[in-house]
Amino acid sequence: MGNLTHEGGRAAPRYDALLVVSFGGPEKPDDVMPFLENVVRGRGVPRERLLEVEAHYQRFGGVSPINRQCRDLIAALDVDVPVYWGNRNWHPFLEDTVRQMAADGVRKAAAFATSAYSSYSSCRQYIEDIARARAAVPGAPEIVKLRHYFDHPGFVAAMVDHTRQALERLPEPRRERARLVFTAHSIPISMAKTSGPAGGAYEAELRRAAALVAAEIPGDRPWDLVWQSRSGPPHIPWLEPDVCDHLEALHASGTEAVVLVPIGFVSDHMEVVYDLDVEAKALAERLGLPLSRAATAGTHPRFVAMVSELMAEPEPAPCPATCCPAPVRHPR
Repeated sequence: MGNLTHEGGRAAPRYDALLVVSFGGPEKPDDVMPFLENVVRGRGVPRERLLEVEAHYQRFGGVSPINRQCRDLIAALDVDVPVYWGNRNWHPFLEDTVRQMAADGVRKAAAFATSAYSSYSSCRQYIEDIARARAAVPGAPEIVKLRHYFDHPGFVAAMVDHTRQALERLPEPRRERARLVFTAHSIPISMAKTSGPAGGAYEAELRRAAALVAAEIPGDRPWDLVWQSRSGPPHIPWLEPDVCDHLEALHASGTEAVVLVPIGFVSDHMEVVYDLDVEAKALAERLGLPLSRAATAGTHPRFVAMVSELMAEPEPAPCPATCCPAPVRHPR
């Protein structure tokens, strides 16, 4: 089982529950705007931008795939403790889940976040979410966030497998010359520079993960790391280049085919299915550029097995309080 420590010469479970912590997403049309308002609360995002993003969700029936994928992951897990699930922005909310855990007598839980990397929104904010939920629940269990897993063999193996499958979907004459384009959610440069204890961890971890995957793909292919899903005001610099701008540049330089690999995501949620499967795909079709998109890790068996492997590792040290600080909100 692996999830063991030793107390007084006897084996005892280190954790008596697993908590899956995720972003959350709407599950019907009426959920979309309240969900988006939760996401941007306190950030001063204009109403017209919310309406624009709402239209992306309504294109898919007002349903984000992320909640379904969390349920699928939980169903696939093979762990020897009860599994709970709580979200940052939509039902089931994390505070409600922690309250249920306390009522069930959970004492110490491992928290698996559906984000593999360092940055404020992908790591520190989840730590804050957990702390806020625990503070609101009398008798809340201790909750230990598991480590970043961008370079874990289980995550890498899942992405290698899905990248190979995406290559196979390209037309055979172009397949051997296809370029790998790894994508991740863009963040403000100021946030990227302060990610991780020494700064700059978000981009460095993504490059490491991309390099590990690319090394396992036959053909010594060229690859790039680009960015998608920017949502901030135009006067604030974010990580670039944007994936669509990069596809145009590759086409202009004579690239014959592309495999998009969403290395920055672990499930096919809205940023993946809209920004890549709608916008990037439409652009590639206009350019006449053959394009295939790799699946995210999802419920790949190696990724699923990774969760229990992380639980069996020594308990991770808490992140320093100065690691991945909240971004400074700039006036619009």
